[in-house]
Amino acid sequence: MRALRNASEATLTAYRADVTGFLSFMGGHLGRPLAPIDEIAVSDMRAWMAQERQRGLGPRSLARALSSVKSFHRWRADRENIEFPAVLAARAPKFTRKLPRPLTEEAAQAMIDRVEVQAAEPWVAARDTAVVTLLYGCGLRISEALGLTGADLPLGEVLRIKGKGGKERIVPVLRVAREAVEAYIALCPHATEPEAALFRGVRGGRLSPRPMQKAMEAARLQLGLPATATPHALRHSFATHLLSAGGDLRAIQELLGHASLSTTQAYTAVDTARLMEVYEKAHPKG
Repeated sequence: MRALRNASEATLTAYRADVTGFLSFMGGHLGRPLAPIDEIAVSDMRAWMAQERQRGLGPRSLARALSSVKSFHRWRADRENIEFPAVLAARAPKFTRKLPRPLTEEAAQAMIDRVEVQAAEPWVAARDTAVVTLLYGCGLRISEALGLTGADLPLGEVLRIKGKGGKERIVPVLRVAREAVEAYIALCPHATEPEAALFRGVRGGRLSPRPMQKAMEAARLQLGLPATATPHALRHSFATHLLSAGGDLRAIQELLGHASLSTTQAYTAVDTARLMEVYEKAHPKG
């Protein structure tokens, strides 16, 4: 997966845990470690899935674990010319995909405004403002924003972003985002070097996600926003507001860096849900 799919370390860690847990269970369930995995029956798969549910795994997490296990067995099948019908025929539990929880346009702007004035240090306030403006204005993941370096300066009208799996994409940069970054650079006490992180922590190291999460937590509490008002919600807001304004779904997919259009299509469900909410409130027969 690392070599062929350029999978992230987080993905590899999750897959490793899923497959190791599966093999450990089967070793105990069948009475012999590792050797019997070629003999797995449908009843054994059901026993494993039942145990995972008893451990508290939800349908979504169990579906992911099963996907990991199937992927491992497909890999073995290709390498060893062995078939695993019971494993590959196992059905994942049904689950309802969670819809993205974007902020309204007003709430997104209020979040940026609140973050701008709540830090004690002016340069920290400018830093936090620049980060949240990039999240909402460019649809970046928090890891992508914090992964920028001095080599990305000065920000132009577009920015080359390396996202999940090393996939690169080009995103437009709004003037307000460029100005926010420039204001931060002007106040930052740490030298901006090409190889160094653009956004710094108070001690000068690379800024981690946690301070930004805490800054938004403080802002949402003051603004009365729900717990879903996280850094990632700003990315959701970026996509939802573009779609509401008539943005093309394929173009939004490219801007977000989604490998599959089906991932981006979740935002159409959000848009439809909002439309129906407005309809029910506004229609005279409502």
